[in-house]
Amino acid sequence: MALERRDVLGIAKLARLEIPEAEVDGLRQQLSEVLDFVAALRRLDLEGCEPSVFAHSDTPLRADEPDERRLTAAVALSAAPERDENFFLVPPIVEHLNP
Repeated sequence: MALERRDVLGIAKLARLEIPEAEVDGLRQQLSEVLDFVAALRRLDLEGCEPSVFAHSDTPLRADEPDERRLTAAVALSAAPERDENFFLVPPIVEHLNP
């Protein structure tokens, strides 16, 4: 499914993403390829296939017991470059947010 530039720009607007103009065409191609792949998966005949799982049902589970290992705030924050009481201080990751 080939997306148009306006589709990519519309998705970016909904996701509140700023996409540089030079990257729109590359992103359009990548998103189109993802949608083509999903369409190919939908065409697979899975009749009679059981859903797969990552672990067999006979796999033993671990005991659900605390192991007494704890990471205290003091230990966790000991190497933090900046902190405010029991919190890490980090630089903002969203610089421009236009609702």
